[in-house]
Amino acid sequence: MGRLDVAPSHDPASFRAFTKALLTDLRALEQMIREGRIESGVRRIGAEQEMFLVDKGWRPASIALQVLEGLGEEFTTELAAFNLEVNLPPFDLGDRCFSQLETLLNELLAQVRTEAHKYRAEIVLTGILPTLSKSDLSLENMTPRPRYRALNDAINQMSGGIYRVQIQGADELNFEHDSVMLEGGNTSFQVHLQVSPGEFPLLYNVAQAVTAPLIAAAVNSPMLFGKRLWAETRIALFQQAIDTRRSTRHVRELAPRVRFGEQWIRSSVLEVYQEDIARIPALLGGTTTEDPLACLREGKAPGLDALQMYNSTVYRWNRPCYGVYQGVPHLRIECRVLPSGPSTPDEVANAAFWVGMVLGVAREYPDLTDRMAFSEARANVLAAARRGLNGGFTWFDSRPVNAPDLILSELLPLAREGLKASGVEADDIDKYLGIIEERVDSRMTGARWLERSLVDLGSAGTTGERLAALTAATSHYQQLGLPVHKWGPASFSHGSDWRQHYLRVEQYMTTDLFTVKEDELVDLAALLMDWKGVRQVPVEDAEHRLIGLLSYGSVLRALATARPIEGELTIPVRDLMDPTPVTVRPETTTLDAIELMRERNITSLPVVEDEIPVGIVSIGDFMPIAQRLLQEKLSEDL
Repeated sequence: MGRLDVAPSHDPASFRAFTKALLTDLRALEQMIREGRIESGVRRIGAEQEMFLVDKGWRPASIALQVLEGLGEEFTTELAAFNLEVNLPPFDLGDRCFSQLETLLNELLAQVRTEAHKYRAEIVLTGILPTLSKSDLSLENMTPRPRYRALNDAINQMSGGIYRVQIQGADELNFEHDSVMLEGGNTSFQVHLQVSPGEFPLLYNVAQAVTAPLIAAAVNSPMLFGKRLWAETRIALFQQAIDTRRSTRHVRELAPRVRFGEQWIRSSVLEVYQEDIARIPALLGGTTTEDPLACLREGKAPGLDALQMYNSTVYRWNRPCYGVYQGVPHLRIECRVLPSGPSTPDEVANAAFWVGMVLGVAREYPDLTDRMAFSEARANVLAAARRGLNGGFTWFDSRPVNAPDLILSELLPLAREGLKASGVEADDIDKYLGIIEERVDSRMTGARWLERSLVDLGSAGTTGERLAALTAATSHYQQLGLPVHKWGPASFSHGSDWRQHYLRVEQYMTTDLFTVKEDELVDLAALLMDWKGVRQVPVEDAEHRLIGLLSYGSVLRALATARPIEGELTIPVRDLMDPTPVTVRPETTTLDAIELMRERNITSLPVVEDEIPVGIVSIGDFMPIAQRLLQEKLSEDL
């Protein structure tokens, strides 16, 4: 039909032209609904699988373009060059459609795995890769496509170029980033359900209502950068990664670009699009060759290119989608809350549970919006993302209920009825809803497995080795095709060669820093060194920028030669600190760090990013490397 060329510039005329095309598309969609041109009475399901590419050390591998060279047209790039996506064809809902979906998904993933192996890489299905580091999310790892660069430029212009991440869980993560690459830190398994225009309002509202219990049963992203955060940290990370809002001095409601929504819809899918266009500005401009109204006059199905482009940059957790399949236009509800993994049986089970719930709850509760406030549905989603199956919800008629009881006693039976009424075979229903039942009954979600495995690994090895063991074990069990509630705990035997975890200083540097200010007493710094067993203390200014390094040796020399005034020593830190310490970045290689310390005759290196100290590496950190190398040498000699 038509074609939309993305405009990387911010030319006002370009955006006005795009806005006009967008509004014309909306008028065309309204006409199609009014005239009954949208397909009705047909129910199909579809899916999109996102994945991570990892190297032999189980860290992100930016080889997507190379891997794609050996794959078919159903595979495509993502924002990050260490991510890939595969789009599965639609299946008619019924018979053994979910088994067919799993079979095809496994075949397609096997193709990716075969190509990845050519580059000594592997694929991993997980919401957030445990071994992901902040330096992996640099622009260097952005897939070199104009659309992604234009997206980054547009969000930078709207947000001011600052991306703040603040997530509080068992640990706390609080940092700033400089690009939209944060989005590349999470992957999902997106499920589509085709619906008729007339039933769209009811089914969409039901999809919103059941989002919380779906998340609770499917959580698989409990950590980021080694920090234990939400049960589904991906929800918080994605929203903050694409947030174009700027802070204001006044209390004003500004809609986030990634969001659940503001209200139930009443009559048409058009309400969702109108709400989005009213609240969320377009990110990308462009020109299209299509005239949708002319297409309708000629009896053709328009592609609605501008509307689809706009919709692709508004990230509702349940997103309405327009499409054309075999020449016939249709509407879908896209479920975006499901994380990638833990295994393909788990993913297809999540899909079956969602589809069954939407259809089953709609049959049982056609008056849903009268029995649940929208604010309750939205609050439930937050509770589920934070606590998973440990969360509590406010359900219909303001009834409090815990997640497992709601799922096991009410929603699974309704999901079963919804699938049965759609003609899904009993074997498929039993298999996939049985996975959900066993997972919830055992409380063993992907998030729980990761957290439990991390605790079981204890303090052995480095943080990098523990996170690699989690990732390697995830890949191992995925390839066995086991649902997560049947997985054994992760162990170091699943991991890679230990040397892979000492390649860069960020993999083993000390990040729990104790710092002082330049005006503080040396006495305090000396006691801090004694209390915490450290020999170097970074010196920061009020903005937390590194302005010096205080060493144990310089303090000893000062204390030995100083003459106390009236029995007290009042030397400020600035008098003894090194004001120009040698520093490195997190991605500095271990060999470069060792060589630098040897050349400068120093025993430690502050690790700095954008002038802010994020860690420190010292000679003592290299002792485990030397010890292991000696042990290997002795073993070879014997």
